[in-house]
Amino acid sequence: MDKEHIPERRKGRDNRQSVVDRRLGLDRRRGPGRRLTDERKSAEQGQMSDEQFEFLLAIEEYKKKNTRPFPTWTEVLEVIKAMGYRKVAEPQSLKPFIKDHEPDKVTAKI
Repeated sequence: MDKEHIPERRKGRDNRQSVVDRRLGLDRRRGPGRRLTDERKSAEQGQMSDEQFEFLLAIEEYKKKNTRPFPTWTEVLEVIKAMGYRKVAEPQSLKPFIKDHEPDKVTAKI
């Protein structure tokens, strides 16, 4: 095909000028480029206690300073102790913390 026979579609009005680009974030309350992390959102919405959020921040700080994406349980215990937690009570049963799981339904054999 020759270029003479191809219609030029760009000659009309540019419709994009009237569209607001929502990705800019200009209409957000916190301003552009200042989004909340999921953890901070959960904490602000009451889905996380202050104690849980403080623990989360301590773990994140440890991971950044030690370039460890996944700290070991020993390292997690070190962070907990560094936060000031000490064992002062007798051990308790874990039953209140274990979620009840429904038994898997067995499908009938055909």
